[in-house]
Amino acid sequence: MTNEKLVRGLGLLDATMIVMGSMIGSGVFITSAESTRLVTAPGWLLLAWAVAGVMTIAGALCCAELAAMLPRAGGEYVFLRQAYGPTVGFLFGWTLFLVIQTGTIAAVAIAFAKFTGVFFPAVATENYLVRPIHLFGAYAISLSTEQLVAVALILFLTWLNTNGLQVGKLVQNIFTFAKTAALIALIVIGLSLGWKAGCAALTANWWNPSANGWNPQSAQPGLTMVGGLALIVLFGKAMVGPLFAQTAWANVTFTGSEVRDPGKTLPRSLLIGCGIVVLLYILANLAYTAVLSLGEIAHAPQNRVAVAALSAVAGPVGALAMAGAIMISTFGCDNGLILAGGRVYYAMANDGLFFRVVGRINARHVPAAALVAQGIWAAFLTLPRTVEVNPATGAVTYGNVYNQLLEYIIAADLVFYTTMVASVIVLRRKNPDIARPYRVWGYPVVPLIAMTLAILLIIDLAVLAPATCGIGFAIVLSGLPVYLLWNLLGRRGNRGLAAPH
Repeated sequence: MTNEKLVRGLGLLDATMIVMGSMIGSGVFITSAESTRLVTAPGWLLLAWAVAGVMTIAGALCCAELAAMLPRAGGEYVFLRQAYGPTVGFLFGWTLFLVIQTGTIAAVAIAFAKFTGVFFPAVATENYLVRPIHLFGAYAISLSTEQLVAVALILFLTWLNTNGLQVGKLVQNIFTFAKTAALIALIVIGLSLGWKAGCAALTANWWNPSANGWNPQSAQPGLTMVGGLALIVLFGKAMVGPLFAQTAWANVTFTGSEVRDPGKTLPRSLLIGCGIVVLLYILANLAYTAVLSLGEIAHAPQNRVAVAALSAVAGPVGALAMAGAIMISTFGCDNGLILAGGRVYYAMANDGLFFRVVGRINARHVPAAALVAQGIWAAFLTLPRTVEVNPATGAVTYGNVYNQLLEYIIAADLVFYTTMVASVIVLRRKNPDIARPYRVWGYPVVPLIAMTLAILLIIDLAVLAPATCGIGFAIVLSGLPVYLLWNLLGRRGNRGLAAPH
């Protein structure tokens, strides 16, 4: 181990930019299409974003107490370990490394590459440098120019963040300011130049999807429910996109050991950052309904609702401007995810639960080895492809494995959200004497509301997609044998695997 340590170089502005920058990626610009297909009414669409916002704010209020109480590198991993023991903490860190953080980094990088293709047509999904090589089952691996750009982005931002916290936070601040300004511009343009005849806000029935041609069986093939019950169930699924467009706000807690005056800074950054983003997201969706018809939102080309909205207002120039804004947004989002994620694996290594080298700090006071390990795995996740064969025509199409993995992990990620919120209650009973510079407002009502909403959503997803949820839980539980093996090797004195406590 080196003698270098993490340094507290993040102020309130920096921490807030990490919160906002990690949240604002490509989700707000595309996920409303799927949500609209599920609920087919402007009111229910906006409500889905609003309820997701309630879950985000409630979770942030709870996380703020934990972050102020335990301002250490690793954040949420530390909270879960403290509340429930090392096994639960490890399962969170394992899933974060295996799928959640790295899969999201890969997905955002591919989104960056897709919009790069708007300006440079040579960057395309099917412009292969290495054509798909079938591996086993319905899986293949390939390297297209689009994948190459995504890999290059991940490796570049990983290298950038190994050069010190000052470099990483400078990039984060610049790009978060830029993409927040772009999102505000989208809102202002939509709400000022929209409201024309045919827009969803003026012509669609706000609360009666059936009046807009809604068919629950078309929205969810195989669904046997009808009427209000079908709407409630599909409303839950419609919240998935908004929720995960708002996720990653807890990333700032991963940098707890690098935040100045964390007892005040972490709670403030969480509440300010989440509050601003939730408000902007709701206004952005209102702008979509003011510019586009319900059908144009639901069936926007490649789900690019924001591009369709600006194109409707400003033509091709608007579409290009929005594509550029999304490139800026995804670049900044990936930087925040990469910067913060490495701190979790660093914390795990120093608890003896990851490779020793990952627990080292370089001369620039950042966990470079953890960042590199994360970057290599995230870059790899851009390469595998799913293979889909049309039974009627025999045509073969290729999807992305990380998209499938993230779909599997949605319910499991909500379980981690629930256990994190519950940690507030558990630790108040388990460690009542620990100093709490911030106490969650509305305790215990706020934690209970957040937990109730999350549990209802988990049940909803389990009903609609039991196989998908089951695979997600299996991915999480796959960490159990790894944890047991790690402990076994540690007890046998194999200290080459784990860092000392």
